[in-house]
Amino acid sequence: MSETIPSDLDERPTGLAMKRASLGRCPACGEGRLFTSFLKVADHCPACGEALHHQRADDGPAYLTILIVSHLGAPLLMASYMAWRPSAMTMLLAFGLGAVVLSLAMLPVIKGGMVGLQWARRMHGFGLPAAPAAPAAPATT
Repeated sequence: MSETIPSDLDERPTGLAMKRASLGRCPACGEGRLFTSFLKVADHCPACGEALHHQRADDGPAYLTILIVSHLGAPLLMASYMAWRPSAMTMLLAFGLGAVVLSLAMLPVIKGGMVGLQWARRMHGFGLPAAPAAPAAPATT
């Protein structure tokens, strides 16, 4: 007697889910918007209804953004100083503005990728079946 595995336990492709979510789309269907505002993740996908409120990205995207921006900025800072010897104020303004712009551009992409990873790996409740509705309270008279 062969037992079939329910469809909700099928393998979820991690790379595809992370790519979809990094582009700001639902990791399940790729159609609905992942974010309702700049970094606010929607509770449910408007297209397929997938519950997204389970995500726990927390500070991870901020840490990764700082790590990447600083590792890109430091060598560029050194190279530009060695090549052109700009004033301290020029470097402060240019690299400060560059770090802010790059951080704001990367933060939603990294957060989306983390949400996609959590969804694909069924972390933090993403793999649980939908909770049944709570029974109605008995009427008191």
